[in-house]
Amino acid sequence: MPIIVNLDVVLAQRKMRLNTLAELVDITPQNLSVLKTGKAKAIRFDTLEKICEVLECQPGDILAFAKEPATAGTE
Repeated sequence: MPIIVNLDVVLAQRKMRLNTLAELVDITPQNLSVLKTGKAKAIRFDTLEKICEVLECQPGDILAFAKEPATAGTE
């Protein structure tokens, strides 16, 4: 997937645990873990807003786009 989730990096920079963030954002630690590991298929803007507010960051600090390399034979 070309969307990279850097939540673990931002959490480490803020010296905050996932469970603490989950409590402050009012989301289950399990759902936040799915996001952190990059397995989430979507995120609600209000959830992203709360995460950014608590972590004092921008959405681009948490999410990044990395173009996938072209596979052979698709030229």
